Amino acid sequence: MDIEILTGLAAFSFASSITPGPNNLMLMASGANYGFRRTLPHLLGVGLGFVFMVMMVGIGLVGIFNAIPASYTALKVVSVLYLLYLAARIATAAPPADGEREQGRPFTFWQAAAFQWVNPKAWTMALTAVAIYAPSQSLLAVSFVALVFGAINLPCVSAWTVLGESLRGVLANPRRLRLFNGLMALLLVGSLYPVVFS
Repeated sequence: MDIEILTGLAAFSFASSITPGPNNLMLMASGANYGFRRTLPHLLGVGLGFVFMVMMVGIGLVGIFNAIPASYTALKVVSVLYLLYLAARIATAAPPADGEREQGRPFTFWQAAAFQWVNPKAWTMALTAVAIYAPSQSLLAVSFVALVFGAINLPCVSAWTVLGESLRGVLANPRRLRLFNGLMALLLVGSLYPVVFS
C-alpha cells in the first residue's frame, strides 16, 4: 500500500473514530458513570469488536448485502430499534445512591463487541473503509485496513472515556447526572439521523 493510500486511510480512520457516534457517546456516559477503569472492558470491546467487524465485512458480508439488498435494510431497522432502546435506558438510569456508583455495571467486553453489529456508524465506517481502501477484498488488504483502524480507533474511543471520567466530579450531583444522561440519550438518538434519512 503506497503512502498516499495509507495517509488517506489514517485520516479517514481518525475522522470517523473521533467524531461523536453511538460508541463514543456511550463510552463518555460510561466513563462519567463508572470511571475509566471499570469502562475498560467496554472500551476494548469497541476497539477489538470493530477490527473483527472490518475483517468480516471485507471477507464476505459486502457480497451478502449486494446479493440480498433487503438484508441491509433489515439490519438498519434492527440497529435503529436497538439504539432507541439503549437511549431510553441511558435516559432513565437512576442516579446511584451513595456508594452505589461502584456497584453499577457498564457494558462488558462481549456486549460492546456484539454492539458493533447493530451500530449504524460502525457499519458505515467498515463498509466505506473496505470499499475504498481494500477494493480487492484480499485477505492482506482487508487485514491491513482493519489493523490501521484498530491502531487509530482505540486511542480515539479512549479519549471519549477519559472525557466522561473527567466529568465525574461535576456529575456527582444526582440532578446534574440525570441531565447529563438525558443529554447523552438525546445525542444518541440524534446520531441516528443519517441512518434514518439516508
